[in-house]
Amino acid sequence: MSARRALAARRIGWTAAAVAALLLAVLLSLAVGARPVAPTAVLDAVLNGGHSPDAEVVRELRVPRTLIGLMVGAALALAGTVLQGITRNPIADPGILGISQGASVGVVLAIAFAGVHTLSGYVWFAFAGAAVASVAVYAIAARGRGGATPVKLALGGAAINALLVSVTMGVLTTKAAALDEFRFWQVGSVAGRDAEVVGQIWPFLLVGAVLVISVARGLDALALGEDMAKGLGQNVAAVRITGGVGATVLTGAGVAAAGPIAFIGLAVPHIARAIVGSDHRWVLPMAALIGPVMLLVSDVIGRIVFPPGEVPAGVMTALIGVPFLVALVRRRAVPA
Repeated sequence: MSARRALAARRIGWTAAAVAALLLAVLLSLAVGARPVAPTAVLDAVLNGGHSPDAEVVRELRVPRTLIGLMVGAALALAGTVLQGITRNPIADPGILGISQGASVGVVLAIAFAGVHTLSGYVWFAFAGAAVASVAVYAIAARGRGGATPVKLALGGAAINALLVSVTMGVLTTKAAALDEFRFWQVGSVAGRDAEVVGQIWPFLLVGAVLVISVARGLDALALGEDMAKGLGQNVAAVRITGGVGATVLTGAGVAAAGPIAFIGLAVPHIARAIVGSDHRWVLPMAALIGPVMLLVSDVIGRIVFPPGEVPAGVMTALIGVPFLVALVRRRAVPA
């Protein structure tokens, strides 16, 4: 009993630390940039509706950017966590099942053939592309003996991902005018997003989060093996379908809003497990806190390393996330 209490206390302590880190990351995101803003001015802009030039910068530019970072970071981290759980693959992330590449195809087709040239317009096409890719992968894996096993899901995802990459490159080579516009989106960034994009994606993120959290117990049972999970009364197919749908919704909305930002869905679940253990009732909330911290801190660093220019957040997440994951591997903190 004392060991269980000690574990609960440690988890609560780490959760409180993650919340504090998230609040600090939000403050940095609102205050740091080409035009530094004092914390008092940030609070005045957010809480009191100030009308100073600094307050206008915070409200009009940095608040939407920060909200996008919060939602996308949480979405990709949750999606990566549940995908690693349902595939029982420690290197799974939203890209392994072709979901991110499906969103990319949706955006390419929107630019090249539908005449869509705004971020708010990309959202729906990216989301639709992610959904179609996810359904295609599951349909391939579900055929044959054994149903949608982890190995078949991974192989089906690799096949669909390769196909979608080819489609993307084929469209871009025949529609050269779409290349520059797509390249801006493909690099992954939270810059330039407005409140309209926030309003479009938050319902999908909420639905996706509810779906993945609802299968937390099922993921714990599935980690013991399919036979053991069935013996514990879990419907393995239902867990996989519900978790997969939730991951698709989260990834589609996140990628639609900010582009295919890499590494958060891969690294954050491992960091969360190293902190709070393997219980998904703790891992999922911790991932939802760490993901936005990683994305917002990456975005802030990207603003200040080469002023007055910016390094996109999609580039910085890999530069920051790789050392964390390497350190975990060296310490053998990543579960086998």
